[in-house]
Amino acid sequence: MRAQFVLSEISVGLRRNLTMTFAVIVSVALSLALFGGSLLMRDQVSTMKGYWYDKVNVSIFLCNKNDAESDPNCAKGAVTEDQKTEIRTDLEKMSVVDNVQFETADQAFTHYKEQFADSPLADSLTPDQMQESFRIKLKDPEKYEVISSAFSSRPGVQEVQDQKGLLENLFNLLNGMNWAALGVMALMLIVALMLIVNTVRVSAFSRRRETGIMRLVGASSFYIQMPFIMEAAVAGLLGAIGACAMLLIGRYFLIDHGLALAEKMQLINFIGWDAVLAKLPLVLAIGLLMPAVAAFFALRKYLKV
Repeated sequence: MRAQFVLSEISVGLRRNLTMTFAVIVSVALSLALFGGSLLMRDQVSTMKGYWYDKVNVSIFLCNKNDAESDPNCAKGAVTEDQKTEIRTDLEKMSVVDNVQFETADQAFTHYKEQFADSPLADSLTPDQMQESFRIKLKDPEKYEVISSAFSSRPGVQEVQDQKGLLENLFNLLNGMNWAALGVMALMLIVALMLIVNTVRVSAFSRRRETGIMRLVGASSFYIQMPFIMEAAVAGLLGAIGACAMLLIGRYFLIDHGLALAEKMQLINFIGWDAVLAKLPLVLAIGLLMPAVAAFFALRKYLKV
């Protein structure tokens, strides 16, 4: 009987404050969708870092005749065969180095023609203008500074370049977008909490006569508060379900279908469905508990029991 009464009170409260309840559901859904999206964005950035950092190389570009005339780092002239042999030998001795590949000027010219065939400069370049280089695969990509400090000032070395640095701007941009989403999520969460508090306050005020009667007949404070707390929890749960639906639909249309980013951007290792599904229980738990806790504290102030 008591459970039936509580459920009927929840139903009455939700219908009586239908517009405010709908606003709570929408606010909770949007804030939790942004929260889940931020978590997924963080996982995506971590996945991309792990995927790309494992593939990037450190390149040691060697001086050629043209560099000797124009680049201060090559003031001592073009690299010699002895210098190239010495650099390779020292690289192969280093414990941080996984493997070393040497790229000749002709190979560099061929790769350039393949990658920039449509560039107007492609026809004006000649192989002797290209730089020879060592391409070093590190066991730990974070150990780039070891290579840079050991070879950047060597005779015959024009530049030591870490390809990981080229990706940092992209990852910084993605992290910035993630923080922006978290900021919007926090704002939406505050709005949702304010709506929950106001909804509970209005609901408690509209039923002050019923709660007064319940108090006179000896109902406990918990029993009187329960319908209001459950109303907020149900609204929050509905919002959380909406947020989960948005996350699933977003993953489906953005990556698998619709925009089909997985097909169009095959060089990016996108997060899988397991990462999305792993976030749903957390979203549902927050959606259920957050409004209930907010309602509990709001009732202590607005419901005199």
